Amino acid sequence: VQLQASGGGLVQPGGSLRLSCEASGRAVSTVAMGWFRQAPGKERDFVAAISRSGYTDHYTDSVNGRFTISRDNAKNTVDLQMYNLKPEDTGVYYCAAAIEISIGTMAEEYDYWGQGTLVTVSS
Repeated sequence: VQLQASGGGLVQPGGSLRLSCEASGRAVSTVAMGWFRQAPGKERDFVAAISRSGYTDHYTDSVNGRFTISRDNAKNTVDLQMYNLKPEDTGVYYCAAAIEISIGTMAEEYDYWGQGTLVTVSS
């Protein structure tokens, strides 16, 4: 499975961005997908995940109500829509795919990773 993340950029606080993760080599409908982020000098943290079935999603508390993860089976993509962005949302965002689980919130559960896309929230 190869994953290509895109959509990052510079946005002001309160703004919005939509990240996209395009998968190749396997259908996104057959894997659990997640988004993680890594702020400068910090570990990679869980942001959001969508289950293999597509019916369940999980979010870390700090983004709940502001971010939405979604899947487009036809395009073989998983998107992360981000609203009301805050400076603490700044970081490199990675998408990941997990083969063996239905949904996961820990990085070690994921088997394949994209290259990351930088999101900077600053005025």
